[in-house]
Amino acid sequence: MLKIENLSKTYPGNVQALKGVSLEIPRGMFGLLGPNGAGKSTLMRTIATLQEADEGTITFGELDVLRQKQEVRQILGYLPQEFGVYPRISALAMLDHLALLKGVTVGRQRKELVEHLLQMTNLYAVRKRNLSTYSGGMKQRFGIAQALIGDPQLIIVDEPTAGLDPEERNRFLNLLSEIGENVVVILSTHIVEDVSDLCQRMAIIAGGRVQLTGDPATVVQKLEGKIWRKTIDKLELEDYQRRLSVISTRWFGGQLIIHVYSEAPLGDGFEPIDAVLEDVYFSTLNRAA
Repeated sequence: MLKIENLSKTYPGNVQALKGVSLEIPRGMFGLLGPNGAGKSTLMRTIATLQEADEGTITFGELDVLRQKQEVRQILGYLPQEFGVYPRISALAMLDHLALLKGVTVGRQRKELVEHLLQMTNLYAVRKRNLSTYSGGMKQRFGIAQALIGDPQLIIVDEPTAGLDPEERNRFLNLLSEIGENVVVILSTHIVEDVSDLCQRMAIIAGGRVQLTGDPATVVQKLEGKIWRKTIDKLELEDYQRRLSVISTRWFGGQLIIHVYSEAPLGDGFEPIDAVLEDVYFSTLNRAA
């Protein structure tokens, strides 16, 4: 289990990215939801030993993550939100080089590992192509391949499906789900559907603080009977926002649909709807704001 206690980080200019974050993350897929600027990437980089915390502790089993950085890196797989690749080198050669850097020094063993990772990420057929020719989804799958070198026990993926088309996104998430059966996988994202589909546990972070934790099904169940929907004219939106707890708005078929949180029936044309994780997310951010 990964255990984070009272973690804080302030950047120059008194920008507080993390404010006393505490989380317990068990084996399996763990979703970390939050808007841009919530502190997700700062938390991921700190867990990945890439930056220091001002205060707090992180432990993974018996390891002190903030003090035993080299030991943590031996069991860590990390796919950051943005990562660079050498454009004029093939995926095969790049993975072989990275495996060597990670300590896989026996040539035959390294060859078997690299070929296995390319097969797993469905890149074997294009293994000899330069990485500069890969699509966004192919580069993300390559990113997962390099993150899996060394049989990591802790895997961090930061906004992995941003910019992927639906087919690539589905393929990528299926791969993550398979990987997450036996290790700790932290999926940091602002895409609610990714967490709803994949994760056994989750947390919502906003303003540098953990606002909610739990499993997706349970946190959704707590909102049952409290979410109401109505189609309105866009000119009415401001009035509804002033009078009610409007948690989300969206356009559908040229009409504006609002979701409202209320523990009592609303009447006035509102209809009750089944809550989904997106409603939990927006209502949590609404309270945090």
